[in-house]
Amino acid sequence: MNDHHQQSRRIVVTNRKAQHLYHIIHRVEAGIALQGTEVKSLRAGKVNLTDAYATFLDKNKLELWLVNLHIAPYEHGSYTNHDPTRPRKLLLHRRELVRLRSMVEEKGMTIVPLAIYFSGPYAKVELGVVRGKKLYDRREDIKHRDVERAMRRLEED
Repeated sequence: MNDHHQQSRRIVVTNRKAQHLYHIIHRVEAGIALQGTEVKSLRAGKVNLTDAYATFLDKNKLELWLVNLHIAPYEHGSYTNHDPTRPRKLLLHRRELVRLRSMVEEKGMTIVPLAIYFSGPYAKVELGVVRGKKLYDRREDIKHRDVERAMRRLEED
């Protein structure tokens, strides 16, 4: 178990917006089931996780899927190229899946990818179980700035 943590991590992409939009409650590493052309595109950094999230697509199955992850088609690929946004199965231990499902179903949380990286030859995704920051928190900040700007303008006149 220990030796696999010594392997170098090569980060492909991180989700910088996640910190601003969410409170991250829990983090977990998962494997991703990928096709060959997807791995090649990933190695080339041709991936976008802006709108991606993880979900249990079938309520009757304990399977977590990464949805809306955009991996660009491999430029040297042929007709066998992959569908850029197909749902991709995440590889996790059963007990972790049970835990994640209860966090989503009972506590109404969301699972988003925080980073995708290679650990040795394997593509991994760091998932964050998140609670959205309230929109009004962000709106208040903006409103506050606007009011201050208006006050300064009035003082100058």
